[in-house]
Amino acid sequence: MSNIIMHVDVNSAFLSWTAAYEQQMGLERDIREVASVIGGNEENRHGIVLAKSMKAKKYGIKTGNSLMEARLMCPNLLVVPPNYQVYVRASKSLYELLNTFSPDIEVFSIDECFIRFMDLNKEKAIELAYSIKEQIKQVFGYTVNIGISTNKLLAKMAGDFEKPDKCHTCFPEEIKEKMWILPVENLFMVGRRTQPKLNKLGIYTIGDLANADFNLISTLLKSHGRLIYAYANGHDASTFKPPTPIKSVGNSSTLKFNVEDIETAHVIILSLVEMTAWRLREAKMMCSVVSISIKDSSFGYISRQKKLQYFTDCTQDIYKNICSLFDKVWDKNPIRQLGVSVSDLDEAKFQQLSIFKDRNSLNNEKLDKVIDKIREKYGDAAIIRGVFANSDLEPLLGGYPDDEYPGMSSIL
Repeated sequence: MSNIIMHVDVNSAFLSWTAAYEQQMGLERDIREVASVIGGNEENRHGIVLAKSMKAKKYGIKTGNSLMEARLMCPNLLVVPPNYQVYVRASKSLYELLNTFSPDIEVFSIDECFIRFMDLNKEKAIELAYSIKEQIKQVFGYTVNIGISTNKLLAKMAGDFEKPDKCHTCFPEEIKEKMWILPVENLFMVGRRTQPKLNKLGIYTIGDLANADFNLISTLLKSHGRLIYAYANGHDASTFKPPTPIKSVGNSSTLKFNVEDIETAHVIILSLVEMTAWRLREAKMMCSVVSISIKDSSFGYISRQKKLQYFTDCTQDIYKNICSLFDKVWDKNPIRQLGVSVSDLDEAKFQQLSIFKDRNSLNNEKLDKVIDKIREKYGDAAIIRGVFANSDLEPLLGGYPDDEYPGMSSIL
């Protein structure tokens, strides 16, 4: 018996989650079965590939390609815009399911996590990994890869061996057979800058690095060299990190045009607050501090915050107070980017009624929860504020909630 670490990674997450969502909404197409990518709109300055289908991959399309490059590789490419609210909900649902197998979960990114199991033998671990993989497929309609080992580094390496929809092991005794034969650039933390430096030393595989002169690697690459040398030998001294409490929820957008009037600015703020307040309620939190940030066309930057006399998760309350802040600080310079955030958070279930909340606030809180349920069931555009009905402005602005989900960190 020993401690087992599993690395769970959603296969082409944004595309898989979008496909599963479309099928739940009754769409007949399956974007996983055609050459397709999840990508932004070039006009909105987000023209890159965020995720790709297996058929798109066959054309040589890679994550990070511009949509223009991708279309040149595949003229009939289907481009689907990202839906970040769907991704956040899918991620949360996945981690809730995984929590039923073990409460010891460390989120690594929006679509990756580690799970620790105490006193589990290898055979049972492999059997459990396949069970988890199949249950995710049955419940959510998408696939994951699961890597199994005794530390996070080896579990992550195992999960990347072959995709999609696979379970792999890389236990310490399997390192030479499974990991050392791989190109050195396949090792976690060996990037495009490090690879040529290692190649110049005659190091082309992970095994070459593992058996290289430690002092040479340490001298040339300093602490990074010592880290990847340890990784090549399967050593990982990192520990499980407990989930970090959410300290703030924020949302910002670079705009397609310069905003020069207060009415348009208020509408955009409402769009940003809609997403922010929804995420706050999703986290079952309330805030007592609101903030606004403004970047003008000359890259001047202003940021201010305001302490409220009560805790709230109400869209209208947050919007009203952020607009008040905006009106006080905006210097009338054309606006290129707007951002809103809320902080000083506390769990909603512990909040008592406040004497500073009027009946309108209480009614608006109930309305928000009804709107959330409608959007969750029928999509973000199922119900929008009237001000957006005949407007070219987006009713829900914002993107990846990186304050809740860290990206790939430099250490495990």
